Amino acid sequence: MRVRTRLVVFGAALPALALLLAVVAAGVVFRLSLLRALDRALLAQAAVESVSPFDGPQNAPHLHLGHSPLVDDVRSFAPREALYRATGELVAHFPENGRIPDPPAPGEGEGGPQLSTRTASDGRPVRALVVVVRAPWGEPYVLKLEGSLGELDATMRLYWQATLGLVALVSAVLFALQWAQAGRMSRRIADMTGYLPKLRGGDLEWRLPADGTGDEIADLRVALAEAMERLLLARDAQERLIANAAHELRTPLGVMRTEMDLALRKERSADELRQALAGARGEVDRLSNLAARLLDLAALGKVTWQRSEGDLALVVRDAAEAYEAEAEGRGLAIELDLPAQAPAEIDVQMIRQALDNYLSNAIAHAPSGSAIRVGLEQEGEGYRVTVRDEGEGVPAEEAERVFEPFYRGSKAKKAAGAGLGLSITRAIARRHGGKAYLVPREGRGAAFALWIPRRVW
Repeated sequence: MRVRTRLVVFGAALPALALLLAVVAAGVVFRLSLLRALDRALLAQAAVESVSPFDGPQNAPHLHLGHSPLVDDVRSFAPREALYRATGELVAHFPENGRIPDPPAPGEGEGGPQLSTRTASDGRPVRALVVVVRAPWGEPYVLKLEGSLGELDATMRLYWQATLGLVALVSAVLFALQWAQAGRMSRRIADMTGYLPKLRGGDLEWRLPADGTGDEIADLRVALAEAMERLLLARDAQERLIANAAHELRTPLGVMRTEMDLALRKERSADELRQALAGARGEVDRLSNLAARLLDLAALGKVTWQRSEGDLALVVRDAAEAYEAEAEGRGLAIELDLPAQAPAEIDVQMIRQALDNYLSNAIAHAPSGSAIRVGLEQEGEGYRVTVRDEGEGVPAEEAERVFEPFYRGSKAKKAAGAGLGLSITRAIARRHGGKAYLVPREGRGAAFALWIPRRVW
């Protein structure tokens, strides 16, 4: 079922049907209430008439309603009355010149007052009450009252005309509004679904204008636009990664081929061959390191992480101590500013890899005789690890690009590696629900930060 049809059915057809059923049910209850009111009126009149129908001259049976001073005022709606002997002989009736209620059936009314709906001899529906009344001398008489159902039926006709008319009007308005609203919503959804064939074809450009309604469909449009933008950025990043990886692989392969071609061009001495093989071995090591980094970057989103309760301060301390020898060999000092403990839910090996990338990057760029400062402090609901060096720093416009794969920066040294370490660090931070970023800093040097939440919810 299409969205427009579903909205009309559930937003207009079913409510209209429910409204109609409610009106019908209310009409049934209303008619029963009117019928009960008529029954009470008949019983009340019968109670009045049965008190003393034999108090006339010579105890002659009679009906009081015909002798009431208000008889002319109630004649139009008063019930018809008739008093019969047990044999069916008519004794008295009201009105005197009107239709007389039909004689009761033999034995009718003997068990107590009997109410029934029947059709009178003139074809009109009436509500009849039959009561047995005994004379002082013991003779039974039958009192019969008939109230016309004409007024009740007229009231019900007015009810049905008014309520069904209102139901029809409300249903028409509801259908019109729901049809227009459903059409608008369907068009908005169709605008988005119209882009699906393009998306399947690889066109990730989102060209729909912003939706200012502020409802869930507008939120969906914004979410799709953001998703398309992220997919486009991810595809561009993937294409750049492939292009950069191909470039990085081509260079050492070209060097190896050149050295081998030179070695094979003429007879070479053992020393010359050894030198050529050493150069090729260096390029092989470079290729191996690049392949390992690429595998690390590709595996971050696929490996099973083992987060457990650990001490982040201990991990930072171990990483710094592992790099002390290399730092001393370059004339550098590593200074630590760590708390005694920093409990957090982390994958220790991954966090250690991220810190190794920061420390190796700082050692590669820090000038001899300077210090590398490693700090750990609580920040919000997590911890921030900061690695500072006194090198040339990173320009502000490159603060985000340095985390892209293979980007080394405009001030990077020739032996700065493959340019994948910071990308791996950021991926590790995101898997922990944290972030890796460059801290804005004045003066020389660069400060790279890693923020990790204490708990991964």
